[in-house]
Amino acid sequence: MSNAAVSSSGRLASVDALRGLTVAAMLLVNDPGDWGRVYWPLEHAEWNGCTPTDLIFPFFLFIVGVSIALALGPRLERGDARAPLLRAAMGRALRILLLGVAINLLAAWLLPGRDMRWPGVLQRIGVCFAVTAALAIHTPRRAWWISLGSLLAGYAVLLHFGGTARWDNPVDRVDGMVFGHYVWDHNAVTGQVHDPEGLLSTLPAIASTLLGLCAGTWLRAGARRALLIAGVMAVVAGWLAATVQPFNKNLWTPSFVLWTAGWAMLALLTCHVLIDRRGWPALGRRFGVNAIAAYAGSELMQILLPASGLQPLLYQHGFAGWITPLAGPRVASLAWAIAFVALWWAIVWAMDRRGMYLKL
Repeated sequence: MSNAAVSSSGRLASVDALRGLTVAAMLLVNDPGDWGRVYWPLEHAEWNGCTPTDLIFPFFLFIVGVSIALALGPRLERGDARAPLLRAAMGRALRILLLGVAINLLAAWLLPGRDMRWPGVLQRIGVCFAVTAALAIHTPRRAWWISLGSLLAGYAVLLHFGGTARWDNPVDRVDGMVFGHYVWDHNAVTGQVHDPEGLLSTLPAIASTLLGLCAGTWLRAGARRALLIAGVMAVVAGWLAATVQPFNKNLWTPSFVLWTAGWAMLALLTCHVLIDRRGWPALGRRFGVNAIAAYAGSELMQILLPASGLQPLLYQHGFAGWITPLAGPRVASLAWAIAFVALWWAIVWAMDRRGMYLKL
């Protein structure tokens, strides 16, 4: 492995780079200047289907699993006590979850018409991290595969009998019973609810993270061929499974798990070969080493700018006012999103230069 493989903190540069590029993509799609003027690749599929944007969150959860393998694998192999490792992992998972809840509370407080939402992206990351870390610490590898198969098969059966229509599926029904209307979307007339990061659909999201754990274990062992074969097989399996249950990010269908994890494996392998072995620049690394800071900070900015009334002024005078007549409203909206990513790149660049890393 070349010297380019390891960053100053002792982490694999390829993993930091892939994580960073994923976070940068999150910011790009989450922060358009005008939600009504967005190019289709930067939007989620309305229900069934999979756009490039739909790959982003499963990629991040996959990388969470890879990172668990890289962080815990060496410590378990040298015989570190498992109980302290588990306590540290559960503490970190809880802090990530509570940060997500706090951001949602702030949004409900400051933004007019915004109700409290209990589920969320950080909440799902925290749960997936906790479960996957516990399995990595306390179970053998065969248990990972048994858990993975059980999650996907059981969830597929549940959706088969419970339905996959929007507002009328077991995922939305469970969220309605647990969270009431404190979710992403609530139909005031029918009382039906929907949340893309709901409780029941976190089960297959754990499977996405477990696949990352397996891939990270192969990466540590230098098993690049296994990573390639598994990636291709997962893509094909996901494509075939989609003929039975379509890709659906909102429900996190098993076909969606396999499809996205397969592409994530191939992306990880590509980054590993180019960065760790051939010494290519680790583009995105600065976002990767401060992923939580960039994501949580951008979410706070999404709340504070509209709440202060500054965002409409900044967008109109800095972007839409002169770009729209020249190139159209979609270009203006995209320019704002690119500027938003550039701002946060400057922030994480400055943090990295000063050795500042937010670790929950």
